[in-house]
Amino acid sequence: MGTKTQPQLAKENERRIRANDKEFNAQFKYHNNYIKTSKYSLFTFLPFNLLEQFQRLANFYFLCLLVLQLIPAISSLTPVTTAIPLIGVLTLTAVKDAYDDIQRHISDSQVNNRKSKTLRNGKLVEAKWSEVQVGDVIRLDNNQFVAADTLLLSTSEPNGLCFIETAELDGETNLKAKQCLTETIELGDRHDLLWNFNGEIICERPNNLLNKFDGTLIWRGQRFALDNEKILLRGCVLRNTQWCYGVVVFAGVDTKLMQNSGKTQFKSTGVDRLLNFIIIGIVLFLVSICALFAIGCAIWEGLIGQHFQLYLPWEHIIPKDYIPTGATVIGLLVFFSYAIVLNTVVPISLYVSVEVIRFVQSFLINWDEEMYYPTTNTYAKARTTTLNEELGQIQYIFSDKTGTLTQNIMTFNKCSINGRSYGDVIDLRTGELVEITEALQSVDFSANPHHESDFRWYDRSLLDAVRSDEEHSHVFFRLLALCHTVMAETVDGKLEYQAQSPDEAALVSAARNFGFVFRTRTPNSITIEVMGKTEEYELLNILDFNNVRKRMSVILRRGDSMVLYCKGADNVIYDRLHGGQEDLKARTQDHLNKFAGEGLRTLALAERRLTEQYYNDWRSRQQEAALSMDAREQKLNAIYEEIESEMQLVGVTAIEDKLQDGVPKSIANLQNAGIKIWVLTGDKQETAINIGYSCQLLTDELADVFIVDGNSVEEVEKQLRQFKESIKIYNRFRPGGFDAFDRLNSDSNMDPLSVTMTQTSAFMQETNLPPTPPPPPAISVVTFRWDEKNKDNKGGPDSAECNDLFGDEKGSDDGGTASIVVDENTGFALVVNGHSLVHCLSPELENKFLDIASQCKAVICCRVTPLQKALVVELIKRAKNAVTLAIGDGANDVSMIKAAHIGVGISGQEGLQAVLSSDYSIAQFRYLERLLLVHGRWSYYRMCKFLRYFFYKNFAFTLCHCWYSLFCGFSAQTVFDPMFISVYNLFYTSLPVLALGVFEQDVSDKNSLEFPRLYTPGLKSELFNIREFIYSVLHGAFTSLVLFLIPYGVYKDGVSANGFIVSDHMTLGAVVATILIVDNTAQISLYTSYWTVVNHVTIWGSLVWYFVLDYFYNYVIGGPYVGSLTQAMKDLTFWVTMLITVMALVAPVLAYKFYLLDVHPSLSDKIRQKSLKKIHSRASSDVRRTASSRRGRRSVRSGYAFAHQEGFGRLITSGKIMHKLPQDFAFPLGLGTKKTQVLHNNLNSVDGPNSKTNNVTGQHMVNNNTNMRQNQNQNHSSMADITADGRGHGGDDGRGSGGSDDMSPRAPCQDLDTINL
Repeated sequence: MGTKTQPQLAKENERRIRANDKEFNAQFKYHNNYIKTSKYSLFTFLPFNLLEQFQRLANFYFLCLLVLQLIPAISSLTPVTTAIPLIGVLTLTAVKDAYDDIQRHISDSQVNNRKSKTLRNGKLVEAKWSEVQVGDVIRLDNNQFVAADTLLLSTSEPNGLCFIETAELDGETNLKAKQCLTETIELGDRHDLLWNFNGEIICERPNNLLNKFDGTLIWRGQRFALDNEKILLRGCVLRNTQWCYGVVVFAGVDTKLMQNSGKTQFKSTGVDRLLNFIIIGIVLFLVSICALFAIGCAIWEGLIGQHFQLYLPWEHIIPKDYIPTGATVIGLLVFFSYAIVLNTVVPISLYVSVEVIRFVQSFLINWDEEMYYPTTNTYAKARTTTLNEELGQIQYIFSDKTGTLTQNIMTFNKCSINGRSYGDVIDLRTGELVEITEALQSVDFSANPHHESDFRWYDRSLLDAVRSDEEHSHVFFRLLALCHTVMAETVDGKLEYQAQSPDEAALVSAARNFGFVFRTRTPNSITIEVMGKTEEYELLNILDFNNVRKRMSVILRRGDSMVLYCKGADNVIYDRLHGGQEDLKARTQDHLNKFAGEGLRTLALAERRLTEQYYNDWRSRQQEAALSMDAREQKLNAIYEEIESEMQLVGVTAIEDKLQDGVPKSIANLQNAGIKIWVLTGDKQETAINIGYSCQLLTDELADVFIVDGNSVEEVEKQLRQFKESIKIYNRFRPGGFDAFDRLNSDSNMDPLSVTMTQTSAFMQETNLPPTPPPPPAISVVTFRWDEKNKDNKGGPDSAECNDLFGDEKGSDDGGTASIVVDENTGFALVVNGHSLVHCLSPELENKFLDIASQCKAVICCRVTPLQKALVVELIKRAKNAVTLAIGDGANDVSMIKAAHIGVGISGQEGLQAVLSSDYSIAQFRYLERLLLVHGRWSYYRMCKFLRYFFYKNFAFTLCHCWYSLFCGFSAQTVFDPMFISVYNLFYTSLPVLALGVFEQDVSDKNSLEFPRLYTPGLKSELFNIREFIYSVLHGAFTSLVLFLIPYGVYKDGVSANGFIVSDHMTLGAVVATILIVDNTAQISLYTSYWTVVNHVTIWGSLVWYFVLDYFYNYVIGGPYVGSLTQAMKDLTFWVTMLITVMALVAPVLAYKFYLLDVHPSLSDKIRQKSLKKIHSRASSDVRRTASSRRGRRSVRSGYAFAHQEGFGRLITSGKIMHKLPQDFAFPLGLGTKKTQVLHNNLNSVDGPNSKTNNVTGQHMVNNNTNMRQNQNQNHSSMADITADGRGHGGDDGRGSGGSDDMSPRAPCQDLDTINL
């Protein structure tokens, strides 16, 4: 193959790199390591920025008007009136764009100027990141960022291992192990050998797949396979490894980090897009009006105007020989004249005002002390000034989990040992639980020399049990100290642990603080220190974790005793316990339910004592299976199953993944505001689900939690189809559904005050049972009420708090009203795994996925890549046409943040990449609630009110010319003084409307947070839309008609008391202009709900300023209208005319406002009324939602953080990983995906004719539950409470408690709370 064809071949099919050979690599023209995110340079800024700005329709429109005004024959206004505002807008926007781009330049410079050690001519030199080239051999030191995607050659650790942290890529802070080829380990850190390394790498082209790399190394005539385990990606940090060397494979924009970062998109708000559409409509309207007036002018000139050329001579460019031709030319010129005169309908000042309002609103966000985080001294920051009102219209929030919802700090919170629960603090005087807060004194562990000062535990009874040598507690902590894969090292004389997950580190740390200190390990031993005494155990086997086993075990020998310690998911451990532990299992299960109900991540522990003979026999069969070439994994799993049986339950642990402060309340309020929240995380399924429950994104009130975990398109499609059927059935049987109304109409004996309907079902069945159609979901109690007395109930459906939240459904029976209120907590949630999400996003399934996801209250996507996050956001934007917000704190969230309409970055522990790419930055997730519900809502409310008033005042001003045209021969003569036209929007009316747009608020920030439903109008774009715009136009047209006709009728042929004629054009113009200003003042006073000093100064000051400026212009400068207004004001006619006109304009507005306030008050109106009356309203659950106290869950969610891949047990026992940590592994627990979930609750006995039937039914269900628990080792069961009123309808409802044999890969169905309708 010739050299000329190699670049072409590499470009199309593969990538060829030769280490330390610049000439060879240069022929392929690979990208260097220089990063550029800025848009402009010093020379390209002006032309590119102007080109970008004139792509906006409004700017181009005003540029065309400016050109027309430069033509004297058609312009009656000076071009300065358009030129100055246009230049001002362009300059303001250019300065803002320049500032933003300078920030990007600074960020790029910081990254490109980072230092990296690179081999040059056999010597290690320090070079900038931007100077690193493909093929260079670079050195990385501990805690250093990886400069480019690099093939690992050698490390300081045994067996070529190194450890990295990938927080910038996937948000995970746990360490991952990488290992170089054994053939390149010998290169070590010898620069001569590394410089002479001339291996050729043939690999895939640049792509965004973080977990995949395919390549081949050709060296010394041999070929070696390369995979992802040998690649260090840009953005990773080297940890616990002194040094390593590697050859650069991808640099700059070709790196996987940059491939995943996404492109910066131009973002505009929905209001902007609507304004562009409205401007097009206004331009068409103006063209139509101008054409109509041009035709009218041509006809008037042809019929009448030609006879008055002595007084109104035609321009010299008008042909006078043929009258129709001259009239036509005049009409054509008048068309452009009217285009200039009427352009004030959409003046350039609109865009100046919008930019100013947004700019000031951004500072209000920056200055908000309520969003200040003192721990890190961080304020909220609006990094853009163009998207503020979009914050008030968010429909979907896409959130990262780690570092965004959580602190990524695991703490050992509670435990259960031998059936006794520890961790709760009980007041000895009252016997009640004491709430654990920072003020509560923790247990003192200082007697332990290895204790950790930041470890907190509050229940002293556990420490007392340990110190008193209580056997079970010693077994518990000994198991935690021995059954793990943690690596220990001593740094500065202090023992430190390196764990694959924060969970495992928390467990080993807990054992350490209680006196069971893990000290060190070798390939075949583990050493711990128990209460100051050293114990060394021979490590016989590690039965490693994999995705099927969901547990890990170690087999240890000490002296003559041999023991197996096992920890794993509670349902997995329970199935492998020996008999005779029913009481212990039951008590421990209660503790598990309690812990899981509190959102803790639970893990069960068990042990088994082994005999030498049994172990030797098992060991021989295990080695035989390990050496098998056929179905090795299946044989090993069967062998592991054999020894991991007949175990003794030791206890359970409960770990808390600490949420950020205020997350549950914030999520509850945001959901109550009507916003849907999706969590997109790179973490594993169980961890994400546990956090979902902890932050109340998922609740036990949900009817079901669907889990999509199919590996193929067919499996995913089948699951989606099953879930859709479940939703259909639920909607059929849910409160207010058709069946409920059928019962309502058909039951003649029904109590007229209430009807009770109960449905029960068991959703989940064994996977080996044949599928059948799913039964109706569990619905507890549905009650219909239509008594008139309810209307007076405080806090009821007709109260001020919730009347706007759910529309009353009225019935005609007996004139009564049936109010249907559905509990907002009910519904569904969807959990999607990363490999399943790939299929869900495919064209053939995306519609089905969207159909189900849009009907779910919450969606959690697990194990997703950064690019998948962006694809999910793009899908919702495209398919749902919804306004989206993405929030994250790491580099793995950048693509999602850029893809969403609004990007919010959290200043967290994972760097500032997310913040630098965001539109807004906050320090904690809880501040998002205030950012949206207060600042977002206010910004949207203010902008909409500003636009409605702005269009009103400008149509009222401009259309006066249209009415005047009927009396001036369509000559484009203006009613007003040209100077008044020029400064009307600039001096007379700009400041009051700016104050309205900056300071206006309908309710306080406290009420905005207290009543999140106030946010709803923004979701539906109710405050400014085409209808509201048309209303403003019609209002303005009516105002202009009254404003012109009343003064015209008064002053036509008018004579003053002194005998002066007042019917001249200038007097009429001055009078109409004055009344217009007074009316504007009155109208904006009615528009303003929140008065500040600034509002008073601008509103009343503008009125005074009008008279001052008019006097100054006419008398000092010598304007043409000198004396017109002064003479008119001396006459009583002027004052009476102004009074009548203003009253005629204000009275309908006042009447309409009072009508709405009295007959159709909005939620904000009611809240204001209550505030004015100083009545502290008690918010109902429909309006104000707080973090609810959650019931104990029927399902136990273990969340131990193993990885979704096989662990490194073999690596530990082989001695290849002696003082450092293996690759991350995580522990999935199917959350009931494949297991039968039997639903149960105790039946309530009721008095009446059906009580016996109910008791019999209840006994039958209890027996069934007992049998099923014995057969399946399951003791979670539930049945909805059946409540019957005194009239005895409970027996009929008992029939619905049928089961289903359908296999459903979703989480257990939870029955609904009682719902009163």
